Amino acid sequence: MKRNRTFLGLMALVLVLTMVAGCGSKNNNSNEGAKPTNSANTSETAKPEETAAPEISGEITVITQRTDIVDTVFKEYATEFNKEYPDVKVNFQGLSDYEGQITVRMNSNDYGDVLLIPTSIPLADTAQFFEPLGDLAEMSKQYIGLEERAVDGKAYGLPTAVNFSGILYNKKVFSDAGITTAPRTPDEFLAALKAIKDKGDAIPLYTNYADGWPLTQWEAVLTTAAGSVDYVNIDQVNSDDNFVPGKPHYDLYKIMYDAAKQGLIEPDPTTTNWDASKVDMANGKIGAMVLGSWAIGQVQALAANPDDIAYMPYPTNAKEVIMPLADDYTLGISVHSKNKEAARAWLDWFINKSGYPTEQAGGMSPVVGAVLPATLKQFEGTDVKFELQTPAQAGQEGFVDKIDKDAEIGLWQPEFKKRIIEAGIGNLKDSYDDIMKDLNDAWVKSRAKVVK
Repeated sequence: MKRNRTFLGLMALVLVLTMVAGCGSKNNNSNEGAKPTNSANTSETAKPEETAAPEISGEITVITQRTDIVDTVFKEYATEFNKEYPDVKVNFQGLSDYEGQITVRMNSNDYGDVLLIPTSIPLADTAQFFEPLGDLAEMSKQYIGLEERAVDGKAYGLPTAVNFSGILYNKKVFSDAGITTAPRTPDEFLAALKAIKDKGDAIPLYTNYADGWPLTQWEAVLTTAAGSVDYVNIDQVNSDDNFVPGKPHYDLYKIMYDAAKQGLIEPDPTTTNWDASKVDMANGKIGAMVLGSWAIGQVQALAANPDDIAYMPYPTNAKEVIMPLADDYTLGISVHSKNKEAARAWLDWFINKSGYPTEQAGGMSPVVGAVLPATLKQFEGTDVKFELQTPAQAGQEGFVDKIDKDAEIGLWQPEFKKRIIEAGIGNLKDSYDDIMKDLNDAWVKSRAKVVK
């Protein structure tokens, strides 16, 4: 890897932020520097002084997937928020199956005031459900990662954090099995899982099959499997060979299939439990899980020795190891909210001042110039790169989403991942290649409709 051609390790992240900041931001290195806006009804960023905080009032409902802290940390947030906005009453609702439950509620007009934008909502449909937050170009001076939920030059969501994706693992479980260096390639990773199984004290790779949504985390490492920041938004859109042997999607999910087939996952995937899995990993009963960096802090908080919980890049045969930077859930305001000004005050305060992005989400703040999280220090001096994915080419924005929805593949849904696991453990007669062929055939057919 050539230093004069690529960003290495932590410097990649620093320079990404520096480049974004150089686009016109005057913020300093604190969250105070990103001034919140007070209007959710305009395409232009309002000046904070235009509306004094005490004049904002109303009652809002904030819906979150963080059932583990909704009754504790979030209520503490509300107390701090009310010091600035005493006339805003904030209610919280936590959903254990966020995607499933919130999409059902969105069939009505009653889905809270501030909520996480479901990944299942097509990009083009965002404006039907969410209020525009401002002009994308202007808001990009304050925040990174807005493009994921931007339509026609308007930003509709702020990232709750900017995460990196890979594998959460218990270092002690690995070291007890004789694995002292994080596996780099798929073969090395599977060999490490087998060594853990042979020792017999922990489940090597936990899929969280029953909860479903953790399986979608695998899709986030596609950039690592490809070894290219261009693959997700550019290369796969312009190719019919998306799930064929030798291509990133094929290689990515082959690890899932091989681990299931070799008995390296939980004995009965249908009985998994997300909350219990975090405790089990913290206690050394699980070796690894494919999750975003947001999970690091959650599991470390449960461990007797937090240093046992570590993070590694997803195994790849690519020449370069890229851990992609991507949004966690983005936070938006319901288009049906009756207190949009209060909702916007909460959204801005939460992202800029609560500390949630780094302290609870385990990622980096989307605020330009914010302090980098401590979790990145382990990668200093390594050849691991942290990079944002290349945006789609002009005229092809949202094409991955459109092809996926038309083909009913569900790149960010659990269904075909469950099929892979079922085939691996022998509950289905399908081979891995059968599954990949079905997915690729659907991709080819739908791509022909979208890319013309």
